[in-house]
Amino acid sequence: QVQLVESGGGLVQPGGSLRLSCAASGFSFSTYAMSWYRQAPGKERELVASIASAGGNTNYADSVKGRFAISRDNTKNTVYLQMNSLKPEDADLYYCSYYKPPLDYWGQGTRVTVSS
Repeated sequence: QVQLVESGGGLVQPGGSLRLSCAASGFSFSTYAMSWYRQAPGKERELVASIASAGGNTNYADSVKGRFAISRDNTKNTVYLQMNSLKPEDADLYYCSYYKPPLDYWGQGTRVTVSS
């Protein structure tokens, strides 16, 4: 079955960096665009970044442009989110996801805490 397993979250000081990973299995990873979302308690899930199946086309939320970078390794069935210059408002539960009509698939999330 489909599995998306995020890792790499943790506590970091403002201005610090983290790299999130999402290991995928149970589907043809290299043929699907992948995305990272985040969600704070009581708020809607927000699209952070997405990457095309071959990795050449990426998109970012305005709030993370220039600070975050999404990438993927199709040989390892893994998508990454490099997060630099982290701010307290980046603290959220981060999920990776892909869409295979008619369903969205989600991992369990990894928590990012930004605090001094």
